[in-house]
Amino acid sequence: MSNISIQAFFDHSTFTVSYVVSDNESKECIIIDSVHDFRPASGRIETHSADQLIAYIQSKQLKTVWILESHAHADHLSAACYLKQVLGGKIAIGAQIKDVQKTFKNIFNFEKEFKDDGSQFDRLLNEGDQLKIGDSLIDILHTPGHTPACLSYKIEDAIFVGDTIFMPDFGTARTDFPGGDAATLYQSIKRILSLPESTRIFTGHDYGTDKRKTFAWESTVAEQKKSNIHINDKISKDEFIHYRNTRDASLELPDLILPSVQINIRAGQLPPKEDNGTSYLKLPLNIL
Repeated sequence: MSNISIQAFFDHSTFTVSYVVSDNESKECIIIDSVHDFRPASGRIETHSADQLIAYIQSKQLKTVWILESHAHADHLSAACYLKQVLGGKIAIGAQIKDVQKTFKNIFNFEKEFKDDGSQFDRLLNEGDQLKIGDSLIDILHTPGHTPACLSYKIEDAIFVGDTIFMPDFGTARTDFPGGDAATLYQSIKRILSLPESTRIFTGHDYGTDKRKTFAWESTVAEQKKSNIHINDKISKDEFIHYRNTRDASLELPDLILPSVQINIRAGQLPPKEDNGTSYLKLPLNIL
């Protein structure tokens, strides 16, 4: 019998799935890939999505011990800092976030005081590390390819893979962001698919398809190996790399990549306020 409970929260604006995973005995919980609501037209940041997680956690009388990021997202703002202020817990991400910070601090010409050592986060995680909620172990898998810092979190028979792989009828993550690589993503996904076939895979996004009008985010290793449209037992590594690189070359960048990255590589914190007491996001021209 499982010792954990999993509750998913779907954000329709960004098609992001956030998770609260709790240990049934200790009532400790973790949050994976939270969302801050951002209104580009007004520049307002709101908390409706994060407040749903807070309401659930408080209604179940759970204690938040970790606020985890699968990577520095390019399509939504993280609510990690806000959640930590309300619920407590520590914020963690892959140790390779330092590489992402080094890249983007130059793109955005961040303030001189910005540190590219990952110190904005409470803990940097590496392959093979383990965390705990109650007596439940969380195994840390480094699964890069979409970005250098991508992690997957395995708890019992469930693995939370962020943007690495989506539902079988939607495929896999893009690899054209800085530090992304199709061959590396192939290896990461094959590693995930080497787990027992009954392993439950929880994805970080779903966009639906023409044939499937409802949103979904849970599959199994067996389902992915059989029918993922980008990577299955019949598709070779070379075929995957060719398809991924060709498709990525045709994709537009996510609408929120510029505001998201600036916030997310700071662990969900806003940029420092300027002398008028206001924080600003930058819009670099003709770079990306």
